[in-house]
Amino acid sequence: MDTRLVLLHRWVEQTLGLNDFLLAPASADASFRRYFRLSVNGTSRIIMDAPPQQENCRPFIAVARAFRQIGLNVPEILQADLEHGFILLSDLGAVTYLSVLNNEVNTDSLYRDAIDALVVLQRDFSAPDTRLPPYDRGLLQQELELFRQWLLQTHLQLKLSAAQQHLLDDVFVLLCDEALAQPRVAVHRDYHSRNLMVTSPNPGILDFQDAVCGPVTYDLVSLLRDCYIRWPENQVNTWRDYGYKELIAAGVINAPVDQFASWFDLMGVQRHLKASGIFARLKHRDGKDGYLADVPRTLGYVVDVCTRFAELRAFGEFLQDNVLPGLHRD
Repeated sequence: MDTRLVLLHRWVEQTLGLNDFLLAPASADASFRRYFRLSVNGTSRIIMDAPPQQENCRPFIAVARAFRQIGLNVPEILQADLEHGFILLSDLGAVTYLSVLNNEVNTDSLYRDAIDALVVLQRDFSAPDTRLPPYDRGLLQQELELFRQWLLQTHLQLKLSAAQQHLLDDVFVLLCDEALAQPRVAVHRDYHSRNLMVTSPNPGILDFQDAVCGPVTYDLVSLLRDCYIRWPENQVNTWRDYGYKELIAAGVINAPVDQFASWFDLMGVQRHLKASGIFARLKHRDGKDGYLADVPRTLGYVVDVCTRFAELRAFGEFLQDNVLPGLHRD
């Protein structure tokens, strides 16, 4: 029996005072959270089911309200029960970016909308003056270790030599140094096609509860070098340059374009190593193996970037010789 679903039905009846309603699954994500669509009298709302033992809803509520204050289209908090882990939200619909990007849609318009919203976040949300957690060296390093622990050692069962361990250590230090050298802004931290909705105004933005104060290129590279869909490099560069020009015009950055492009590339390596480790952890710790299919695409970005930086060339060779063959066997 799904005891959380039983509790949710009771909560809708007793707390919201509804009897004639429909409750259907809306989505799930890589956490313990689930989302249900509540339909009543021709209207719909979303209920987040976040078990209190595993999920803390307070950051979600705080970030949602802060993002709405600067004009971003995120769900409105209509009612929250932190004791039971249920939050009633406005409904941004069911059309994700990912669901339409392979169809005949105006892809360029969707991405420019997403970049424009990102510029609003980085320009108007005064991250250094808020209580957003810092994306500091400790957190960056912790994320990189997910790649070593969960993908290399747990999933691929690689026995790393001392030289390979040192190679990873050196690459991780480089990536952390480069990330910390960037201007600090509010970072959504999961800004990609599965968390962006096609809405009016566009885009609707979801899954922002892990927002931090950190590197300016993090969300842009999450969006453009998406773990779930890949675009030709010339198209990625066009959108990256559009974002750069908008950030310059907004006064968020004043770095030269080649510096920004370098930050973008290296930030992507950090993110994609982290994501690959998380995808492996989802399989081995949480029993969710659907994300493993995205690891070759995700690490493919890393291999490409490694060919452009002399200090990463040996790491790229390590991935091609020791990691990608095991993933292809999977």
